[in-house]
Amino acid sequence: MAIQEELTNRNEFQDSPVPVLTASMNNAPTTSTGRSAWKSVVLVLICTLAMITYVRGNPIFVFAMLILVQQAGSSSVGVFLPVIGEDLDIPEIKLQWLVSAFSLSSGCFLLLFGRLADLYGRKLLYLIGTLFLGATSLGCGFAQNGTTLYILRGVQGLGPAAFVPACLGILAHAFPPSRARSAAFATFSAGAPLGGAIGTQFGALLTQYTKASWRSPFFLIAGMACLSALGGFLVIDPDVPSTEADRRVDWIGAFLATTGLILLVFVLGQGSLATHGWKTGYIIALLIVSVIFLSVFLLWQHYLEKNEGTQRPPLMKLTLWKRAKGKFAVMQAIAFLQWAAFLSWYFWAQIYYENYQKLSAVLTGVRMLPMSITGALCNVFVVLVIGKIDLVVLLVFGTFFTGLAPLLFALIIPSSPYWAFGFPATIVAVFGADFVFAAGTLFVAKISLPHEQSLAGALFQTITQLGTAFGLAISTISFDAVAHGTGNDAPLEAYRAAHWTAFGMAMFCTVLAAIFLRGVGPVGEHDRPKEEELEEHEKSIP
Repeated sequence: MAIQEELTNRNEFQDSPVPVLTASMNNAPTTSTGRSAWKSVVLVLICTLAMITYVRGNPIFVFAMLILVQQAGSSSVGVFLPVIGEDLDIPEIKLQWLVSAFSLSSGCFLLLFGRLADLYGRKLLYLIGTLFLGATSLGCGFAQNGTTLYILRGVQGLGPAAFVPACLGILAHAFPPSRARSAAFATFSAGAPLGGAIGTQFGALLTQYTKASWRSPFFLIAGMACLSALGGFLVIDPDVPSTEADRRVDWIGAFLATTGLILLVFVLGQGSLATHGWKTGYIIALLIVSVIFLSVFLLWQHYLEKNEGTQRPPLMKLTLWKRAKGKFAVMQAIAFLQWAAFLSWYFWAQIYYENYQKLSAVLTGVRMLPMSITGALCNVFVVLVIGKIDLVVLLVFGTFFTGLAPLLFALIIPSSPYWAFGFPATIVAVFGADFVFAAGTLFVAKISLPHEQSLAGALFQTITQLGTAFGLAISTISFDAVAHGTGNDAPLEAYRAAHWTAFGMAMFCTVLAAIFLRGVGPVGEHDRPKEEELEEHEKSIP
């Protein structure tokens, strides 16, 4: 289908220096063709509930009134990591792998599942993913040793790998470019920071006051995942078959990309834990092999794209990274580093409270509680201004304030009251996470073709998952390098080193946004794009 024809079929378009395409999939019906307001609201809540259900790869507890009101909570695995370590006899240095293992699968299979969702149905992939997450969460709750939990945490990520890109495609298809789309994506984006912030409280309470301890959040998330599946089955529009002429899947590319990403994420998570650290033989070997696989994947995608028409479509068109004059690639880099910084701070802040200050899980959760309030306000703010404020302003502001959180912990004085360092850090930490996720997903949907929505969203999610693994790996290296020192202050200095690393990554995001994203404009407007912009965009896509 020609781009001009696709655009002609729509009544609302965005107008900005970045060329815009509608988000419908293959001329499927949208909200303008009869979806009731309540059904649209429930659709957003269903997708948001699914997002909260897996937030950042951490198991959570959710309590929600699904139709009219969503009151959601989540319990991040970080708040009860020490309890898991004590119960299953897992050394502290290896607890990080319970977080990274999830990223291993949820981040590495996103591209493949995003492509399958675009081809065979986003609702289908959503249902499969949520049910699979529920089943594996139940298994995690019954795990009797560290090895079993590691494996289940890794496999568990396949669920979100299926339903997250499907959710992005569903929302982009259901809401044409408009204020409603901005509200839908901002609400969906709120699931990540709010899920981690509010969930800390429920995770801490369940861990400390239930007989099943840390297993309780896993059992509860199994039930909530099934609730998400049921709600999605009832509310999400039926899938419309893809009208792409060539519906073959690039299985060779999928194998190369998935294998390369799995090896890379494994190395990032295991490098600091190996016998000789990053100098360990198998770590070096696997890092080299992962680079080879990813390099071959890029060459293979280039070959398929150059020979499109005679070969099967590539899993990921490399020209996608050139969209909007390269700003698409810059946005991915910012998302990568922002989530590396934010999750590194979040992980080490909780470990600092529990292992250094010897606070209980409940008291640690209370200290992280202000994040939920700030997160809610940030997403309300995004809904109100996303169509009026330039993207670069949102990202510079957000990434800078997120960087203040690890800065405060890097300078923290343990004897000082919580209000001096901990409280302001939790207030500002989620600014970048909220703004980058909400504005980033809108930006990606804005410049993607209708049949690319789930795949483009999957790519964005892949980058954030890799950023999580990368941030934890790099900050762990910083922590270990200082922790091996001597003196009474060595443990405190180790925590400070990890936070200095997170601060540096956040500030680099600010610099990238300020220099390379100027001129993008707001990403929430809905006017028709200028004709010359349409022609430029059409020429840029083979």
